[in-house]
Amino acid sequence: MPAIALTLVIGIVGAVYLRGWLRRRSIPVWRACSFFLGLLATWVAVVSPVASLDRHMLTAHMIKHLLLMTIAPPLIWLGEPVITAWPMRWALPNGLAKLLGNPAFCWLAAAAALVVWHVPAMLQLSMQSWTCHFIEHASFLTTGLLFWWPVIEPWPSAARWPRWSILLYLFLATLPCDVLAGLLVFSDRVVYPMYLSMPRMGGLSPLEDQECAAALMWTCVTVVFLVVGTILSLQLLSPKPGIREGVFI
Repeated sequence: MPAIALTLVIGIVGAVYLRGWLRRRSIPVWRACSFFLGLLATWVAVVSPVASLDRHMLTAHMIKHLLLMTIAPPLIWLGEPVITAWPMRWALPNGLAKLLGNPAFCWLAAAAALVVWHVPAMLQLSMQSWTCHFIEHASFLTTGLLFWWPVIEPWPSAARWPRWSILLYLFLATLPCDVLAGLLVFSDRVVYPMYLSMPRMGGLSPLEDQECAAALMWTCVTVVFLVVGTILSLQLLSPKPGIREGVFI
Protein backbone atom coordinates (compact mmCIF):
# COMPACT_ATOMS: atom_id res chain seq x y z
CA MET A 1 0.00 0.00 0.00
CA PRO A 2 2.72 2.59 0.76
CA ALA A 3 4.25 1.88 -2.66
CA ILE A 4 0.90 2.52 -4.35
CA ALA A 5 0.45 5.75 -2.38
CA LEU A 6 3.93 6.99 -3.24
CA THR A 7 3.44 6.13 -6.91
CA LEU A 8 0.15 8.04 -6.85
CA VAL A 9 1.80 11.10 -5.28
CA ILE A 10 4.60 11.08 -7.86
CA GLY A 11 2.01 10.63 -10.62
CA ILE A 12 -0.03 13.59 -9.36
CA VAL A 13 3.07 15.80 -9.25
CA GLY A 14 3.86 14.78 -12.82
CA ALA A 15 0.28 15.44 -13.95
CA VAL A 16 0.25 18.91 -12.36
CA TYR A 17 3.53 19.76 -14.07
CA LEU A 18 2.35 18.43 -17.44
CA ARG A 19 -0.89 20.41 -17.20
CA GLY A 20 1.03 23.60 -16.44
CA TRP A 21 3.51 22.94 -19.24
CA LEU A 22 0.77 22.33 -21.81
CA ARG A 23 -1.03 25.52 -20.77
CA ARG A 24 2.04 27.78 -20.79
CA ARG A 25 4.39 26.23 -23.34
CA SER A 26 7.07 28.66 -22.13
CA ILE A 27 9.42 25.90 -21.00
CA PRO A 28 11.53 24.09 -23.63
CA VAL A 29 10.78 20.43 -24.19
CA TRP A 30 14.18 19.39 -22.90
CA ARG A 31 13.43 20.99 -19.53
CA ALA A 32 10.13 19.14 -19.28
CA CYS A 33 11.94 15.89 -20.11
CA SER A 34 14.49 16.69 -17.41
CA PHE A 35 11.72 17.14 -14.84
CA PHE A 36 10.11 13.81 -15.69
CA LEU A 37 13.49 12.07 -15.58
CA GLY A 38 13.90 13.51 -12.08
CA LEU A 39 10.51 12.09 -11.09
CA LEU A 40 11.49 8.74 -12.60
CA ALA A 41 14.72 8.70 -10.60
CA THR A 42 12.69 9.44 -7.45
CA TRP A 43 10.26 6.62 -8.26
CA VAL A 44 13.11 4.17 -8.84
CA ALA A 45 14.60 5.11 -5.47
CA VAL A 46 11.46 4.82 -3.35
CA VAL A 47 9.02 2.50 -5.14
CA SER A 48 10.77 0.25 -7.67
CA PRO A 49 12.34 -3.12 -6.73
CA VAL A 50 15.55 -1.23 -5.95
CA ALA A 51 13.75 0.29 -2.97
CA SER A 52 13.45 -3.07 -1.20
CA LEU A 53 16.98 -4.23 -1.97
CA ASP A 54 18.51 -1.79 0.50
CA ARG A 55 17.50 -4.14 3.32
CA HIS A 56 19.86 -6.73 1.86
CA MET A 57 22.69 -4.69 0.33
CA LEU A 58 24.39 -1.47 1.36
CA THR A 59 25.12 -0.88 -2.32
CA ALA A 60 21.38 -0.69 -3.02
CA HIS A 61 20.99 1.76 -0.14
CA MET A 62 23.75 3.90 -1.65
CA ILE A 63 22.08 3.83 -5.07
CA LYS A 64 18.88 5.15 -3.48
CA HIS A 65 20.82 7.83 -1.62
CA LEU A 66 22.54 8.97 -4.83
CA LEU A 67 19.30 9.00 -6.81
CA LEU A 68 17.49 11.10 -4.19
CA MET A 69 20.29 13.57 -3.41
CA THR A 70 22.52 13.74 -6.48
CA ILE A 71 20.52 12.73 -9.56
CA ALA A 72 16.83 13.58 -9.12
CA PRO A 73 17.06 17.10 -7.59
CA PRO A 74 19.09 18.83 -10.35
CA LEU A 75 16.93 17.18 -13.02
CA ILE A 76 13.79 18.40 -11.26
CA TRP A 77 15.06 21.98 -10.88
CA LEU A 78 16.19 22.10 -14.52
CA GLY A 79 12.54 21.54 -15.41
CA GLU A 80 11.65 24.91 -13.82
CA PRO A 81 8.73 23.40 -11.88
CA VAL A 82 7.92 26.60 -9.98
CA ILE A 83 7.18 28.45 -13.23
CA THR A 84 5.31 25.58 -14.84
CA ALA A 85 3.12 24.32 -11.99
CA TRP A 86 0.83 27.09 -10.72
CA PRO A 87 0.35 25.53 -7.23
CA MET A 88 4.13 25.71 -6.73
CA ARG A 89 4.16 29.36 -7.82
CA TRP A 90 1.73 30.07 -4.99
CA ALA A 91 3.55 27.88 -2.46
CA LEU A 92 7.03 29.36 -2.95
CA PRO A 93 7.01 33.16 -2.57
CA ASN A 94 10.16 35.14 -3.28
CA GLY A 95 10.91 35.68 0.41
CA LEU A 96 10.95 31.95 1.11
CA ALA A 97 13.03 31.34 -2.01
CA LYS A 98 15.66 33.78 -0.70
CA LEU A 99 15.76 32.03 2.67
CA LEU A 100 16.04 28.54 1.21
CA GLY A 101 18.53 29.77 -1.38
CA ASN A 102 21.17 30.62 1.22
CA PRO A 103 24.07 28.38 0.09
CA ALA A 104 25.42 27.93 3.62
CA PHE A 105 22.05 26.69 4.87
CA CYS A 106 21.60 24.39 1.86
CA TRP A 107 25.10 22.93 2.23
CA LEU A 108 24.72 22.29 5.95
CA ALA A 109 21.29 20.69 5.52
CA ALA A 110 22.55 18.24 2.91
CA ALA A 111 25.70 17.41 4.89
CA ALA A 112 23.67 16.84 8.05
CA ALA A 113 21.27 14.46 6.31
CA LEU A 114 24.18 12.53 4.82
CA VAL A 115 25.98 12.15 8.16
CA VAL A 116 22.94 11.47 10.37
CA TRP A 117 21.40 8.75 8.23
CA HIS A 118 24.72 6.94 7.80
CA VAL A 119 25.30 6.62 11.53
CA PRO A 120 24.92 2.84 12.08
CA ALA A 121 22.21 3.22 14.73
CA MET A 122 20.15 5.56 12.53
CA LEU A 123 20.48 3.34 9.47
CA GLN A 124 19.36 0.33 11.47
CA LEU A 125 16.40 2.29 12.85
CA SER A 126 15.32 3.26 9.36
CA MET A 127 15.36 -0.41 8.34
CA GLN A 128 13.15 -1.43 11.28
CA SER A 129 10.35 1.11 10.76
CA TRP A 130 8.53 2.08 7.58
CA THR A 131 7.90 5.53 9.07
CA CYS A 132 11.61 6.11 9.75
CA HIS A 133 12.42 4.74 6.30
CA PHE A 134 10.02 7.24 4.75
CA ILE A 135 11.50 10.08 6.81
CA GLU A 136 14.98 9.06 5.64
CA HIS A 137 13.88 9.16 1.99
CA ALA A 138 12.07 12.47 2.47
CA SER A 139 15.08 14.06 4.15
CA PHE A 140 17.41 12.85 1.38
CA LEU A 141 15.16 14.29 -1.34
CA THR A 142 14.38 17.51 0.53
CA THR A 143 17.99 18.31 1.38
CA GLY A 144 19.01 17.27 -2.12
CA LEU A 145 16.57 19.82 -3.55
CA LEU A 146 17.90 22.41 -1.12
CA PHE A 147 21.50 21.65 -2.04
CA TRP A 148 20.94 22.00 -5.78
CA TRP A 149 18.78 25.16 -5.53
CA PRO A 150 21.70 27.65 -5.48
CA VAL A 151 23.52 25.63 -8.14
CA ILE A 152 20.73 25.44 -10.72
CA GLU A 153 19.05 28.69 -9.60
CA PRO A 154 15.52 28.00 -10.92
CA TRP A 155 12.93 30.76 -10.78
CA PRO A 156 12.39 32.55 -8.36
CA SER A 157 15.82 32.01 -6.86
CA ALA A 158 17.92 35.03 -5.93
CA ALA A 159 21.70 34.66 -5.91
CA ARG A 160 23.12 35.22 -2.43
CA TRP A 161 26.79 34.61 -3.28
CA PRO A 162 28.90 35.42 -6.35
CA ARG A 163 28.40 32.79 -9.04
CA TRP A 164 32.04 31.69 -8.95
CA SER A 165 31.65 30.73 -5.29
CA ILE A 166 29.37 27.85 -6.33
CA LEU A 167 32.49 26.09 -7.60
CA LEU A 168 33.87 26.19 -4.06
CA TYR A 169 30.42 25.16 -2.77
CA LEU A 170 30.53 22.02 -4.93
CA PHE A 171 34.10 21.21 -3.95
CA LEU A 172 33.33 21.48 -0.24
CA ALA A 173 30.27 19.29 -0.74
CA THR A 174 32.49 16.43 -1.86
CA LEU A 175 34.31 16.39 1.49
CA PRO A 176 31.58 14.74 3.65
CA CYS A 177 31.07 12.15 0.91
CA ASP A 178 34.80 11.53 0.64
CA VAL A 179 35.17 11.07 4.39
CA LEU A 180 32.22 8.66 4.59
CA ALA A 181 33.32 6.72 1.52
CA GLY A 182 36.88 6.53 2.82
CA LEU A 183 35.75 5.18 6.18
CA LEU A 184 33.65 2.52 4.49
CA VAL A 185 36.04 1.44 1.76
CA PHE A 186 39.12 1.20 3.97
CA SER A 187 37.44 -0.33 7.00
CA ASP A 188 38.48 -3.92 7.77
CA ARG A 189 35.12 -4.68 9.38
CA VAL A 190 31.47 -4.35 8.45
CA VAL A 191 30.29 -0.97 9.76
CA TYR A 192 26.59 -1.86 9.59
CA PRO A 193 26.18 -5.19 11.45
CA MET A 194 22.60 -5.66 10.18
CA TYR A 195 23.99 -6.72 6.80
CA LEU A 196 25.92 -9.60 8.37
CA SER A 197 22.68 -11.51 8.95
CA MET A 198 21.14 -10.75 5.55
CA PRO A 199 21.17 -13.29 2.69
CA ARG A 200 24.01 -12.60 0.28
CA MET A 201 23.04 -11.05 -3.04
CA GLY A 202 25.11 -10.48 -6.14
CA GLY A 203 27.80 -12.84 -4.91
CA LEU A 204 29.28 -10.18 -2.61
CA SER A 205 30.25 -10.69 1.00
CA PRO A 206 29.02 -8.00 3.45
CA LEU A 207 32.49 -6.41 3.48
CA GLU A 208 32.74 -6.46 -0.32
CA ASP A 209 29.24 -4.98 -0.52
CA GLN A 210 30.36 -2.18 1.81
CA GLU A 211 33.42 -1.47 -0.32
CA CYS A 212 31.30 -1.46 -3.48
CA ALA A 213 28.81 0.98 -1.93
CA ALA A 214 31.58 3.33 -0.84
CA ALA A 215 33.29 3.23 -4.23
CA LEU A 216 29.97 3.91 -5.95
CA MET A 217 29.28 6.98 -3.83
CA TRP A 218 32.82 8.25 -4.20
CA THR A 219 32.80 7.87 -7.99
CA CYS A 220 29.27 9.08 -8.70
CA VAL A 221 29.44 12.21 -6.55
CA THR A 222 32.86 13.14 -7.93
CA VAL A 223 31.81 12.69 -11.56
CA VAL A 224 28.50 14.58 -11.19
CA PHE A 225 30.08 17.50 -9.34
CA LEU A 226 32.98 17.61 -11.80
CA VAL A 227 30.63 17.76 -14.78
CA VAL A 228 28.48 20.46 -13.18
CA GLY A 229 31.55 22.42 -12.10
CA THR A 230 32.93 22.26 -15.65
CA ILE A 231 29.66 23.58 -17.10
CA LEU A 232 29.58 26.42 -14.58
CA SER A 233 33.21 27.29 -15.32
CA LEU A 234 32.51 27.48 -19.04
CA GLN A 235 29.51 29.71 -18.40
CA LEU A 236 31.59 32.03 -16.23
CA LEU A 237 34.34 32.23 -18.84
CA SER A 238 32.03 32.80 -21.77
CA PRO A 239 28.68 34.26 -20.63
CA LYS A 240 25.94 33.94 -23.19
CA PRO A 241 24.18 37.17 -24.13
CA GLY A 242 20.46 37.29 -23.51
CA ILE A 243 20.49 34.75 -20.66
CA ARG A 244 19.97 35.90 -17.10
CA GLU A 245 23.26 35.75 -15.22
CA GLY A 246 23.43 32.79 -12.88
CA VAL A 247 20.97 30.54 -14.71
CA PHE A 248 22.39 27.04 -15.08
CA ILE A 249 22.21 25.95 -18.74
